[in-house]
Amino acid sequence: MKQELDQLQAIYDALVEFFVNYSFQLIGAIVILLVGLIIASRVARWIEKLCLRKNLDVTLSHFLASCARIAIVIAVAVMVLNNLGINITPLVAAIGAVSLGAGLAVQGLLSNFSAGLNIILTRPFVVGDTISVQGVTGVVKEVKLAYTLLNDEDDVQITIPNRHIVGEILHNSQSHKLAETIIGVAYGSDTDQVIGIIQSVLDGFMSSDGNKRQVGIDSFGDSSINIGIRLWVPTEQFHEMRFKLNTEVFKALKEANVEIPFPQREIKILDDSAGLT
Repeated sequence: MKQELDQLQAIYDALVEFFVNYSFQLIGAIVILLVGLIIASRVARWIEKLCLRKNLDVTLSHFLASCARIAIVIAVAVMVLNNLGINITPLVAAIGAVSLGAGLAVQGLLSNFSAGLNIILTRPFVVGDTISVQGVTGVVKEVKLAYTLLNDEDDVQITIPNRHIVGEILHNSQSHKLAETIIGVAYGSDTDQVIGIIQSVLDGFMSSDGNKRQVGIDSFGDSSINIGIRLWVPTEQFHEMRFKLNTEVFKALKEANVEIPFPQREIKILDDSAGLT
């Protein structure tokens, strides 16, 4: 029991001696750390606002602000360690050795970071663009160093690791997406009239520049002439606009008494009874 009390007394004496000798350094380090974090946060916000004011891309603005914050935090950490009398040279060497081993263990994560940096610097797409890659399509909501966030019309969030974007075939249609539909009319219909009716319906729809809309004969079916319709619509309203387009075209053709035929097959029965008598 006496031995345990002596150990506790020794620990207590060591703590008291530490705080007596280093209390001012410790308080100073805490103050430096708090002030540094506040400065880092404010400088990052100032840089981001400045970049946005200069019409820089949102993604690049976030990246520059994050880099500034990290740089200031690292500088503050070095000042804090120096204030506590800790030599950072061995610490830097140790971090380097650990980083080498960790780098080999997390190659996938590092490849995502490098790909994210490539995306931020080259900017093949920006926030608000509609991209298609790896079989998925959505509107870019945010670009992180490790991954890119997309949203589709159903408000489903899609997370794509950046290494699956860089080096792949990427489709970027900015804020719009192509809606296509086909409607068949009878062979006896006036195709010029049908195309004119559809064009008048399209006048009530929004497109990316007012000209990216096409209507024409797409193909010739067994029972109908197939009219193709292509229209650029906002990605976040893709299905809504496509359904509305089909409904309005159908109504307009019906009001104009344009026949929309259903599949049919003509069968002829030959009477050979005369040849048998």
